[in-house]
Parts: sequence; C-alpha cells; structure tokens
Amino acid sequence: MKNWKKFLVVSMACTAMLGVAPAQGAYQLSDEVANPPSALQMATQIGMLKYENPKMKKSANKDAIVVLSFGTTFKDSREKTIDATVKEIQRAHPNVKVVTAFTSHIVIKHIKENEGKSNYVTPEETLEQLRKEGYTRIALVPLAIIPGIEYKYDVALFHEYKTKFKAMTLATPLMYWQGQEEQPDDVMEVMESLDLPAYKRGTAILLMAHGTPDPSNAYYSVMQNKLRAMKRNDVHIYTVEGWPSLDDWAGKLKMHKVQNIILMPLMMVAGDHANNDMAGDEEDSHKTILQNMGFNVTTQLKGLGENEKIRGIYLKHANEAWDALTK
Repeated sequence: MKNWKKFLVVSMACTAMLGVAPAQGAYQLSDEVANPPSALQMATQIGMLKYENPKMKKSANKDAIVVLSFGTTFKDSREKTIDATVKEIQRAHPNVKVVTAFTSHIVIKHIKENEGKSNYVTPEETLEQLRKEGYTRIALVPLAIIPGIEYKYDVALFHEYKTKFKAMTLATPLMYWQGQEEQPDDVMEVMESLDLPAYKRGTAILLMAHGTPDPSNAYYSVMQNKLRAMKRNDVHIYTVEGWPSLDDWAGKLKMHKVQNIILMPLMMVAGDHANNDMAGDEEDSHKTILQNMGFNVTTQLKGLGENEKIRGIYLKHANEAWDALTK
C-alpha cells in the first residue's frame, strides 16, 4: 500500500486534534500527508470508528454494547434473527450489558401496541438511558447489511453522541470491505456463507435484497460479481427498492429457458418484504408475477440472521468494536 495504512483510523494530527484513537479495521492517512485539514481527516475516517474523549480520560470504565437494527414487526423472524444475534454477542461478553435499539419508530410502536413490549426503544433513547446509568464506554454494533442509509444513520449517531461518553466505537456492517487495500473481503465471505440450494439445470435462484437510493446500492453488483467468481451463475440478486429490479432478471431468465425459480430474501429478517412483496399471494407479489410469466416458483422464508455463519460474522465485527473500545 502506497497511500494508506491498514488498521488505523486517521492521522496522528487527527488523533491530537479530535481525540480519535487508532482502531483495528480502519485506515490512517499516509505520513506523507502534511498538516491535513480537518475536512480531509473527517473524510478518511472509514472502517471501524473509535473516539476517545480527552475530557473524560479519568472517568471510571463502565461498558455496554448497543446493537442497532431497523427492527421488524414479525415476531417469529425477529426472535430467530435479531434476538438470536444479540444473544450470541451476549454469550461472548457475559459480564457486559448488551442492549438492542431499533431505529424504526413505526416498528417500535407496533411492537408495543400489538405485543405489549416496551423494551425496544430508539438508539437515542438507549444512549441517554445508558448515560443516566453511568455507562462511560459504548460499542455500537449495527446489523445493517451494507453501508447504506441505515448505516449512515449509525455513523451520524456515533458522531452525535461520541463526546458524551469516555469512549465509543462503531463496528462495520455485515458487508463493508471488498478486499481492497489488503482489507478482508466481507462480500465474498458473506456470499460463501449463504445457505444456497445446490445448482440444478433449469432452475434459477433469485435473492431479494432491499435496495437503496444511496450510492451504496452498487454493493449489489459487487455481490453478483462474487457469485460469478463462485461459479454460481444460477444465482441472481434483485431489489425491492433499488437496482436491479425483478423486471431486470425475469425477461432474461425466460429467454434462457429457465423453468423453475426459487425466491429467497437477502435481508436480516424475513419480514414484511419477504412475506408480502416476495412471497405473498397478491397480484403484484414477486411470486405471482413470475408465476403469471409461466415459471414454477417456490419460496424460502429465512432471514440472514437465521444463518449461523452470518451471525458469526456479526459477532466478529462486534468483537472488533469491543476490543478497540477496551484497549
């Protein structure tokens, strides 16, 4: 690497000026960059983030892990995915307070009204409560799939609250690095961890992702490229609210004489999008649209969080944030 160094967040100048400490899983500006302006320092804070507050250096350590998720109103899937992932993080850190925060106000309201549970609150409410309880060091662990809008919310949260604690770290989402600059290839690791049906001639597997207007939508092209590298030319990624769409694949599969299609969600939970948009019986569901085109369609309703290997990747990212926090 010529211009970047592995495993650091920002330059030493940034460390001195902003109280940002080096952290594993991120980058540092090259030593050749003299007196970098604060805008450049901020722009190069990528990867896992860490902040140490010089004003609270002498405060006692009281640590917590906050798992951040959009959430879901589908209780069964929530328990098998989000809750299961949080439990694994808790098992790995038995003496640490581990809490879950949902970013969706609609999901929180629905759970409270329909399940009578009020233990799911927003990240802001969670962090304020932890402050009241005297917690001083916080590791934030996002359950986002890609570094899209949901993850950018988490980054904004980090910067908003970091000065209110002695130290704070923010882990990367499920897929962040792509093997560049000697960093790990998160995308390939996830693609290889998917529980995909075996290849069968005449059958295509369509993985439904969420999609986003954010430029991070390009991650889906990277995923598709990794699948091709795995010789899984029968597996195709489409999105509900981004590119590529179902229409981008349906015609091509028809032209290539595919008879059977398996629909699977490429989402943390098998929630509303999976059960209704993908597998519902309505005329505009993906299953019905494909059936009307003459395909034989089957669906598999399992969120990524049900996959032990995927939960293991989230745990690895959580451990990285924890280790950086407690160094």
